[in-house]
Amino acid sequence: MLIPLGLVSGAEPAVPNFSLLDLEGRNHELYRAEGRAVVLFFTGVGCPVARKSAAKLIQLRQQFHDQGVHFWIVNTYSDDSIQDAAREAEELKLTGFPYLRDPRQGVALAFGVQRTAEVVVLETRNWNVAYRGALDDQLSEGAERPEPKTKFLENALNELLAARPVTVQQTLTRGCRITFAQSGPAPSAMTYSALVAPILRQNCVECHREGGIGPWAMDSHGRVRNYSRMIEEVLLTRRMPPYDADPDQGRFSNAHRLSREDTQSLLRWIGAGAPRGDGPDPLSTPLTPIAEWPLGKPDAVIRLPEPQQIPATGVLDYRHIAVPSPRAEEFWLAGIDVRPGNRKVVHHAILYATWPGCPDDGSGNGVHVFGWAPGALPARYPDGVGKRIPAGAKLQLEMHYTTCGSEQSDQTEVALYFRPGPQLRSAETRQVATDDLNISPGAAEARHEATYTFREPATLYSLSPHMHFRGKWMKYELLLPDGGRETLLNVPRYDFKWQLSYRLAEPRHVPAGSRLRVTGAFDNSADNPANPDPTRQVKFGLQSWDEMFIGFFDAADDPKETSGKTPQDAAGTGTGS
Repeated sequence: MLIPLGLVSGAEPAVPNFSLLDLEGRNHELYRAEGRAVVLFFTGVGCPVARKSAAKLIQLRQQFHDQGVHFWIVNTYSDDSIQDAAREAEELKLTGFPYLRDPRQGVALAFGVQRTAEVVVLETRNWNVAYRGALDDQLSEGAERPEPKTKFLENALNELLAARPVTVQQTLTRGCRITFAQSGPAPSAMTYSALVAPILRQNCVECHREGGIGPWAMDSHGRVRNYSRMIEEVLLTRRMPPYDADPDQGRFSNAHRLSREDTQSLLRWIGAGAPRGDGPDPLSTPLTPIAEWPLGKPDAVIRLPEPQQIPATGVLDYRHIAVPSPRAEEFWLAGIDVRPGNRKVVHHAILYATWPGCPDDGSGNGVHVFGWAPGALPARYPDGVGKRIPAGAKLQLEMHYTTCGSEQSDQTEVALYFRPGPQLRSAETRQVATDDLNISPGAAEARHEATYTFREPATLYSLSPHMHFRGKWMKYELLLPDGGRETLLNVPRYDFKWQLSYRLAEPRHVPAGSRLRVTGAFDNSADNPANPDPTRQVKFGLQSWDEMFIGFFDAADDPKETSGKTPQDAAGTGTGS
């Protein structure tokens, strides 16, 4: 268990940053909280002491909210369902609070919380702990005074707001003991070799290795120990692993999350000082070389005909470069991958195809075959599904380059994997999009939405949100003809640096008349650290400092057997709107 945080001052905050989701799937990051102070109240469904504290929290919130004190409720029972938490919050009239979920219990571990009903008061000016402990002295395990004699939290807040030293900085918490997931031995006996290194090897080393996309290599205990406090931070803020879909909305075959047990093992090890212990160092064992193509040897490789020269500075227009088709006749793709020739300058690459009468996504480039950006994975379609490229189709690569301060060159490649012949379903990359963007300067929650209607029954395979630097969150909802509504994907904290595709664990069949509704928001405020210019009115544009609002998705219409059409006749029709 991590050592409880001390009441220290200095330039470095005494408490770690964290990000948690509320019951509505919205993201809350501690260091972005406003006001004078944040009060964390740790709870779990059914705890009598926590339940009896609800009315006091409501009263305190009313008393101190206008003075800049924010109250966050943190549910740290790992097996509480979102439904149970929502029911209790409604019953106790706590729906006006940010009610946050800590299912991996990382925040409770990092703050050294052992019981529910503990409050932690944090000063936002320096992120130090001003007070921690009980609300007051009325409640304890199995006993209750008629009235509290001392109101610890209220007294501490009054002193803090008056800029006086907090007289009582810590008291004994009297809530329910929190049970933490146990994984391996206690921290005193935990060894890096037997427990920690295997977790890192399985979940992190694929990127954090020589030649990987991670900024440093996890190749020894010493290197990992150097970054152990940073590992703690990115775990608590959910920046790593880089997969930020709401775990309570949708199921995905490529979900990349650490388990509750593994998360706690890492946090406990870091809290114990990241000891080396006995045994060999598994991270120093040589790794298998990185595969040239993760999907295996391609059937064909398309390459930019000539190396592209990228200047040292400046803003570059998109380049549309014709590339040779591997076959003159029709072909069907089982999988596609892109290998950027120079990651320093390749912002994205999109393969387009055009043929007489082909549909268009509004760009004038034809059919979107496949796109790559940092974080994108190769596409592999299920049996019976492929992407059809008609005979004589012309191919082009859209290359978006960004300068890096020195002259560079690039010759990006695309790997193609063929199906042996026509397939029952023709997959298409479609989009729910709007270019009607008008984001006001300083707007922290500029909401937009777009809707796509399925004119034919179809199957959904993957969802890929796309915005730029100001993108804040995006959600995909399926609206069924019978009035049913289903959230397929919620990305509560969109990160432009990771253009992720979320593959449905079970492809979702949708009837004709269904609508795919995409909602989202932009943060054009100064509080957005990625914002290029919060004073600017932002509209749709191709460059990253402009904005886009596109919900890409891969889908295939049902085969047309009943109408006498062949799969080839049905392919590439783009029957949505």
